[in-house]
Amino acid sequence: MKIIVAIKQVPARDSQLRIAGAGKWIEETDLAYEINEPDAYALEEALQLKEKHSGEVVALCAAPERAGQTIREALAKGADRAIHIEEDMSAFDPLAAARVLAAAIQTESPDLVLTGLQSDDLGYGQTGVILAELLGLPHATIVMQVEKLDGGIRVKRELEDGWFQQVEMPLPALLTIQSGISKLRYATLMGIKKAKSKEVKRISAADLGVTPSAASIALERVYLPERTKRTQLFEGNPKEAAAKLVEKLKFEARVI
Repeated sequence: MKIIVAIKQVPARDSQLRIAGAGKWIEETDLAYEINEPDAYALEEALQLKEKHSGEVVALCAAPERAGQTIREALAKGADRAIHIEEDMSAFDPLAAARVLAAAIQTESPDLVLTGLQSDDLGYGQTGVILAELLGLPHATIVMQVEKLDGGIRVKRELEDGWFQQVEMPLPALLTIQSGISKLRYATLMGIKKAKSKEVKRISAADLGVTPSAASIALERVYLPERTKRTQLFEGNPKEAAAKLVEKLKFEARVI
């Protein structure tokens, strides 16, 4: 089974974010970067499927040269090789990004394509499903479990209000993976050493015959959340007031 995992490099979660001078994005000069968390879970699921059923895991990343660090991490964790599309994707909308990824995937003819459910930076949650449409593949989203069957797979999808759905699908197929599907592994020292000798194919969108088109989505302004102070008094006896406070903290402030 050949599995391609699309991974994205995003600003690290603990980075101190500053708005760039133009006000349309964040200042990137002093940022630290890491693999997009949902993509890390997609990679982990691919590695587990490979361990159970053998095959090959290929990491696919479309990003500037700095993404080499993220690609090496994927190789150190167990991916067999990688494809690095060296393009600045910051001006690409989900459709344009999916076209670039689809062109690279078509040259590989994989059995399964995995992506994260969404990215931690923009969070569109669209690239995976658009990619499936461009490739003409059956797909499932918000996947929590993958089971290999004879000639296909069975996936467990997360629905609303604690419900799940079991779906059987033919191969090849594309899945978008939910965070928390399994426990993420760390790269071992041996894995880090082996990663240095694994193949990383570096290409451009032009090499794939894809010409970047004008984005259909534009960010007009990026700004920090406005902080406001507000006092709210809860009426009733102490027990009733405490219950109202807990409800506010849980469903509005989301701190418990």
